[in-house]
Amino acid sequence: MASVKKSSWLFALLAFVLVGMGVAISPSSCWAEPRFEPLFDGKDLNGWVYVGQAPGYEVRDGTIICPAGCSGNLFTEKEYSDFVLDVDFRLSQNANNGIGIRAPLQGDAAYMGMEIQILDDSGPMYQHLQPWQYCGSIYNVVPAKRGALKPVGEWNHEEITAIGRHIRVVINGRMVVDADLNKIVDPTILMHHPGMLRDTGHIGLLGHEPTEVDFKNIYIKDLSHPRPDNVPPHGFKALFDGKDLRGWRGWAGDPPTRAKMTEAEWAAAVKRATAEALKHWKVVDGVITYDGKNNNLCTVRDYGNFELLVDWKIPPHGDSGIYLRGSPQVQIWDNPIGSGGLYNNQKNPSNPIVFADNPIGEWNRFRILMIGDKVTVYLNNKLVVWNVTLENYWERDKPIYPIGPIELQHHWTPLWFKNIYIRELPLLPEQRAAIQQLHWPGLPHDLAKR
Repeated sequence: MASVKKSSWLFALLAFVLVGMGVAISPSSCWAEPRFEPLFDGKDLNGWVYVGQAPGYEVRDGTIICPAGCSGNLFTEKEYSDFVLDVDFRLSQNANNGIGIRAPLQGDAAYMGMEIQILDDSGPMYQHLQPWQYCGSIYNVVPAKRGALKPVGEWNHEEITAIGRHIRVVINGRMVVDADLNKIVDPTILMHHPGMLRDTGHIGLLGHEPTEVDFKNIYIKDLSHPRPDNVPPHGFKALFDGKDLRGWRGWAGDPPTRAKMTEAEWAAAVKRATAEALKHWKVVDGVITYDGKNNNLCTVRDYGNFELLVDWKIPPHGDSGIYLRGSPQVQIWDNPIGSGGLYNNQKNPSNPIVFADNPIGEWNRFRILMIGDKVTVYLNNKLVVWNVTLENYWERDKPIYPIGPIELQHHWTPLWFKNIYIRELPLLPEQRAAIQQLHWPGLPHDLAKR
């Protein structure tokens, strides 16, 4: 178990982060310091749910046993966001398991969530491992340092800390992973690991056969806390500060129309459109509020690849969407199909994988990843679109534009938006080449260097 000294240090770290976010911390306003709570009482699997085929996990002599041949997963019923997890594990020869974090109950937890690898690195079956397969690694994402494991048959102690995008793994007192996931910008990793984007989910023990793995002394300190509106998470920038609409403009034309304008014509069109837009798009109590009587609200800046967070709310029969690079759209609507699909696609999927909308009148959150022409969408922490090509609505015979504005779509109904944050990602080589062929007014000269 963690010492009092370490607990106090973690609490101080959280307080420091919140102060940096502009949240006042005082003795009267500070929450009680979190404490470690048991996830396993040594007697039974109450509080856990098994997903998979027999044989499942069992409890014996105060220990959770993942028997040889078990390929199922044992998840906590409760979900966790930020936390410190303490667990003891014991390996047999060639044992393979994992600790799932922020994982859904369905799908491959290593990709739909994240997996902290548990493996007998020295086993004869594993003579040709990739670095990201070593024990303690964030599987297929961040490799762990080796040398921390005890011999097969002895108990190991592991501590996993997840605070925002910062993931730290300590095995037997040695730090083997200390990673900021925001620094991982490899398109292949990002597109194949949508679970990296999740900010909450289940803790899991992930069975991978071939031999037995044992667990005991499983404790968690829940560090989750409410985040104030319109204050960006670490690594993101706010596109809306909750106060005014600086950085936003009115809709002055679609991309083909823009391409035909001179710099002067575009500037004049933007000025006219913005003056009109500000009569209808307003900030009320920290929320972008729209009366449904104008047109799209667009970012002044053009964006290429990014991770975007947007909170939105609609009334009954409401309709809207998020334009990406000036092109429609990640759908928002009051419809049994659900929101989040790429509505205007014709050749590629246009509907969401699952219905994930909150009840009408409640807030929803999009998390949108766009790399190249591929789009992944989470709605309320459920994956609704995964690596789907966004088609070019304006010019069907061409691929989606390499850059463009983000737009909040007008569709004749009132709308509400807040907590709009972006994390820009490097452009792909083909995007940089395509930008050189664009002749749009209003583009910065250094755009291809992003």
